[in-house]
Amino acid sequence: MLKKFKVWYKNVFGSRRELVREETMDVKNHRVEIHDATYFVAKALFTDIPEMIEIERAVYAGQAPWDSTAFANELRREKDRLYLVIRKNDKLLAFVGSTFDERTRDAHITNIAVLPEFQSRGLGRFLMGIMIKKAKQLNYKSVSLEVRVSNRKAQKLYRDLDFEQTGIKRGYYFGDHEDAADMVLYLKEETQATD
Repeated sequence: MLKKFKVWYKNVFGSRRELVREETMDVKNHRVEIHDATYFVAKALFTDIPEMIEIERAVYAGQAPWDSTAFANELRREKDRLYLVIRKNDKLLAFVGSTFDERTRDAHITNIAVLPEFQSRGLGRFLMGIMIKKAKQLNYKSVSLEVRVSNRKAQKLYRDLDFEQTGIKRGYYFGDHEDAADMVLYLKEETQATD
């Protein structure tokens, strides 16, 4: 009897949850105004990968922490990954990626980068805002990320968004083995509406 109930429950409520998830993860290409400038926001495509790697190189002193295979593997996983890009005049300026884990109810920011000459213009904050909003729409408990302990500018942005540091991962980053600060934004129950 319990098995039949579980099957019924999944059919009735599981499909609703899956529909909400599909709608939440679907992002239509659109224009946005950020600090009086117009940009174009879209879901990342495989054709964006070379530019995403170039942004990484610009941000990380010529190094690209992720290669094209890593990005391609992420973009293939459309059910639990969301990658967005921001463009202006057809030039990719910034991107963000997140894993949405149904089991832990956590949206984990896997990667975020903004071209150095476009930093401090609100692009990173805007992209983080989208991911936080998506996590709230899915009724998630948290949004998490790791950030280099030396990246004070990014840490300030995350703290401004109400993230708190929860720990340190020693030697986390490949190559230079820099430590990472674990940061988490705990989402409040009352703000988790699924409109």
